[in-house]
Formats: sequence, C-alpha cells, structure tokens
Amino acid sequence: MAFNTGPLHSFVLSLSKHVRQTRRTPLGTPFDKLRANGGGVFAMLLALFTLAACSGSPDTAVLRVANQKGSTRAMMEAAGVLKDAPYRIEWSEFPAAQPLMEAVGGGAADLGLAGDAPFIFAYQSGAPVKAVGALATAGNPRDALGVIVRKGSPIRSVGDLVGKTVTTTRGSIGHHILLQALERAKIPADHVKVTFLAPADAKAAFDNGTVDAWAIWPPYISVAIKEGARTVVDARDYELPVSFEVAHAAAIAPKAALMRDFLQREAKALDWARAHPDAFAQVLARETGLPLDIARASFDRNNRISVPIDGGIVEHERVIAKRFEAAGLITAKRPIGEAFDTNVGKGLFQSLAAN
Repeated sequence: MAFNTGPLHSFVLSLSKHVRQTRRTPLGTPFDKLRANGGGVFAMLLALFTLAACSGSPDTAVLRVANQKGSTRAMMEAAGVLKDAPYRIEWSEFPAAQPLMEAVGGGAADLGLAGDAPFIFAYQSGAPVKAVGALATAGNPRDALGVIVRKGSPIRSVGDLVGKTVTTTRGSIGHHILLQALERAKIPADHVKVTFLAPADAKAAFDNGTVDAWAIWPPYISVAIKEGARTVVDARDYELPVSFEVAHAAAIAPKAALMRDFLQREAKALDWARAHPDAFAQVLARETGLPLDIARASFDRNNRISVPIDGGIVEHERVIAKRFEAAGLITAKRPIGEAFDTNVGKGLFQSLAAN
C-alpha cells in the first residue's frame, strides 16, 4: 500500500516547507550539500530560523528553545502559559529529535525537548548537554511507538524481521524500541539491516517498498495505522520513553532561573492539554496539517506529565545506554549521573506514581 498522498504526506510536506527555506539563506551552501555533509550542519542552519514568541526590548532576557513541530510550542501557546513570561523565547523548528539535539549540543539553542534515546545517544557521543527536566508518558498506550509494516506484508513477528530492512532515525526512540524487541526475542541486532533515515525520507522508503518495516512514533504511526499499516511491535510491555528538556551545559548557569520558570509553564501546559484534549487536538491539527482525528490520536499516544529527575530516571537512561552500546552504536564512557542537572527543577514535581 502506498502512502504517497493523504494526511501523513501533508504533514511531511509541512516539515519540508520549513526545511526548503534553507535554500534561500545567505550562507551560500547548497541544500543538497548540507544533507550530504550530515545532520549537524543541517541542524545548525535550521536553528537560524528562530521565531520570537513575544516582543521585547533588546536587553530582555532570552531563552532559545528548540522545538519539534506540533510539540512544546504548540501546546504552551494553546494553553496561554507564555503570555506573562518575563523573558523572550526564540523558537527554532526541527523535524525530529536528532537535528534538535545537534542544535542544542552545538550551542544554537539553550533548551529543547527530546526523547530518552536521542538524548543519551547525543550525551555519550560527547555533546555538551544535560537534562534539566523530565516528562514521563502517562498511562501505557500500546501505539505510543512501534515497528510497522505495510498492509499485506508477510512479516508477522519480530522473528520475521531477520534478514529484512527496517528504517528508523539513528538514536531515536523508534531505534530503541527496535533494539528492545530484538533483545527480547534473543535476535542479535546485526541480524536485521537498519537503514537510518529522517522521518520524511523514511516515509518515502516505506511507501515505495525500499524498506520492509519502519520503527516510528506519533504522529507518523497514528496516520500509518489508520491508512492500513500493521503493527508488528508496539509499546505494550516495553519500556515507554521518557522525554527530557535538554540544555546546553554552558547555558544552565546563566539561564537556570529562566529554565526553571519554563519547566513550570510547560507543566501547566501539559495539565491544560490533559484537561482539554479536544481543544489541543484542534491546535495540533492546525499546526501540523493533520486531520483532527489523527491529531487527537497522536496526543492520546503521546500524553506526558512532568516528573522529577530521580534515581529511577537515571537508571532508565543507564539501561538505554547499555543497550545502544551492546549494539555497537556508542561507547558509553561518560558517567550517566553527570548527564543530569537536578537543581534547575528541584522540588517542582512529584513522581508519576504520586500523581
């Protein structure tokens, strides 16, 4: 089944429209060359397209926040929690966590929300980043992420993936659930061919049959399932991802107060979205171009709550780092405990079990 039209195609195009703006930059570097040179340069260029969330005088404090389209910014603006912020927010938009992490790690942004896998992948790759806030998945939605195949595919189980090609984004939460599934089935990671692609390119490869399966997350998985894709691995019985507000290490000390305030406003926005899921779904649909029912399904599958960075969170990341290392993808030399700054959000939130 080809997914070359419809809501997922429209969503990808909305991301691509933002990306295509890089061709008109005065930097003089061709877009195709940027992509060939790797995501780091690409992410840095994308980060130049910042949008001020509110006006302010030149000497107003500024917090530069990297955002995945339809994520933090959409929710906080919909909830109205930024209206009285005593600082200016400069937003930069990214299509996925990997380029977002490259922007934060490269100093093009102070703060950005990313999943547990891309965060620890970046940290163990040497990026100067620390998590200052954590968001846990509320509940256990089976389709929070997973590995999907096209309608009519003969692949029915994890074992059927042996010798097949799966696409995902390197170091992503999709990549991590694939590794979890292979580990549980006692299948060596190298028995499956993994092609690392950004979501837009992964969609194209999935559509045209270049790959056999796709390890992916909302909203892509929401649309694909509605349009006929079948889930081989879902989030049920696997470790659900934790998201982190990740800061550039050098930005924490001078902007700790701004970050703490931002975390509090983000938590209020999450509370608002849980209390008004239909209203937020409408905002998400406008922001992404997704149909309203898909936007609502994406929120239901990605419903999160702010939690403290505690020992359980740190251990969760340690397990992920070991899993990536066992697959030969990273060398986990940096101490996991040093990946976190617990002072910024200290005392703000309760554990998920207490909520």
